[in-house]
Amino acid sequence: MDRLDQTSVQISHTLELETSKVEGYESKLIIYTERLGNLTLRVEEMEKDPNKMTELELENLKIEIKQVEALIAELRGSVQTSSPTFRTLQAEIHNMTTSLTQLESYDKNKVLELRRKYAELQQDMVECEELQDESFTPEIGSCNHGGISNISMPYIVQLGAHVNEGYLHGGWGKDSKPKPGFEDMYWYSGYTTPYTYNLYLYSDYTNLLLRKSFKKFENDRKGNGNNNIMNGNYFYYNCYNTGNLCRMNATTFAVETRVLPDAAWNNRFSYSSATYQDFDFAADENGLWVIYATEASKGNMVISKINVDAFSVEQTWVTNIFRRRVSNAFMVCGVLYATRQINLYTEEIFYKYDTNTGKESYISIPFNKQYEGFVYLDYNPADQRLYMYSKGYYIYYNVKFHKLQQQV
Repeated sequence: MDRLDQTSVQISHTLELETSKVEGYESKLIIYTERLGNLTLRVEEMEKDPNKMTELELENLKIEIKQVEALIAELRGSVQTSSPTFRTLQAEIHNMTTSLTQLESYDKNKVLELRRKYAELQQDMVECEELQDESFTPEIGSCNHGGISNISMPYIVQLGAHVNEGYLHGGWGKDSKPKPGFEDMYWYSGYTTPYTYNLYLYSDYTNLLLRKSFKKFENDRKGNGNNNIMNGNYFYYNCYNTGNLCRMNATTFAVETRVLPDAAWNNRFSYSSATYQDFDFAADENGLWVIYATEASKGNMVISKINVDAFSVEQTWVTNIFRRRVSNAFMVCGVLYATRQINLYTEEIFYKYDTNTGKESYISIPFNKQYEGFVYLDYNPADQRLYMYSKGYYIYYNVKFHKLQQQV
């Protein structure tokens, strides 16, 4: 009788153990099925628009599919059965692998080839422009020229880091005064509303294209507007819900704040192209600037030079151009250049103010836009390019200059 009881207990324990295993297998199967469902959705999204995928995203997806395939094979070996559920999962994996192979082939044979041809075409356009006019490109950092003569055609890089055209507000570019070792670094900040929520840093152009940041700050409303700038490893912006200047150390993320005397804010004199662009930070060969307006200036544009060491206003100039008439503005060699919209796809530099002489004048330098609207436009003295953020896309222009009289 005791032996019968012992056998009964052993059978009971074995049954409990096997039942526990089955429950564990069922739980794992549910998890793997959910993961597989998510992977299927991502593959379908890629198939809808292969042009938006990157090589990095494609490679990551292939790795994840292989991981799930291995886990399901392991689970099937443990259960030692060939149920319809396992056969369905394996068929789904096979279909996804086939789709990814086709996408990879598409990317290599179509997208990369188109990008190469597009780059060649853009270079041909640059050479053509240089032959057709007498403008020139001075040495980096030099102001030995007669001001801007023309702007190149737009160079469309790609959709921004969020891969979403709904991220209408933002900016991008390079540090205008990079620290040694960070000359190739790019930055991006973007959101669906006209506020500063994040900052992404990329070690070079390749990683910008791959959307592979080496450092990021996100999910915190830091500032109003999007006409921000990177200068000397600091990210400058309008502090949220105030008329103050802010700068964030890109290494430590520590933030400093300074009052901008009499500055109007909270969309009082924003640019015509977008709301809440009350402060526009700009950098050029002469240093760092902020472009804004005051009640005392009656909404006309005010230019202040920033002393970056003291993080304070060094000198201020008041112009005679109403800020709301302007789409955007930037500085080159101490000269303010303001733009306005001519039509849906044409912008014009129509006004300039020279802080070196105190003189202002109306000019006409039209340039093309790829999309109807834009919220960000800034000059970078480190490469003499204009960086634009438009409809979620990274865009840049090459800037050409007039030769001085003795240079002609």
